[in-house]
Amino acid sequence: MKVFIVYWHPEPRSFNAAMFQTACETLEAAGHEVKTSNLYAMGFDPVSGRKNFTTMKDPSYLKLQIEEMNANELGGFSDEIEAEIRKIEWCDLMIWQFPLWWFGMPAMLKGWVDRVFAMGRIYGGGRIYGTGVFHGKRAMLSLTTGGSEGGYQKGGFNGDIAGILRPIHRGMLQFVGFEVLAPHIVHNPVRMVDEQRKQALEAFAARLQTIALEAPMDVGIY
Repeated sequence: MKVFIVYWHPEPRSFNAAMFQTACETLEAAGHEVKTSNLYAMGFDPVSGRKNFTTMKDPSYLKLQIEEMNANELGGFSDEIEAEIRKIEWCDLMIWQFPLWWFGMPAMLKGWVDRVFAMGRIYGGGRIYGTGVFHGKRAMLSLTTGGSEGGYQKGGFNGDIAGILRPIHRGMLQFVGFEVLAPHIVHNPVRMVDEQRKQALEAFAARLQTIALEAPMDVGIY
């Protein structure tokens, strides 16, 4: 299996970094091919704009979707964007590793989606959801939270984590055709002792060893 891991965290000694390293090592040891994008280490620019393209259909007025379709037709994406798109096209499974910030993804990861999920190449022309470009591929969110597990359940003070993640699951991943696996969530690792962190990483590795056998979850339409 070909696995593409997109990772963001500014601290290389963070628990997210440990999860990223665990994923790379576990999947490679299991015989899978792994490619990564460590966005912070790459210095990835999350701000979309004219720099996404090497050619412009209308240099005087930027309409991103029009320019994305033009770039797709003419091979006019910047090297940075083209490289990221090709990683998605290459993989069978894509994993996003990140800390949950303000009920969503950190800015650099969201900006990666804004720039890389280009119309004409990643979606468009009726190719969405069940007929999406990446139909047959799978995706999984792997994340940490700052709050406890109980706070992210129905009736909890933060609300159901499924509802918080739904804009990503449905509005990003399923929208472009991915089948979505259940998210892997580690709650409040900052309050864990070393043994608990070790156990959490072992549980993550155990799941990844059989990830190829997992069935997608039902995100739901509404």
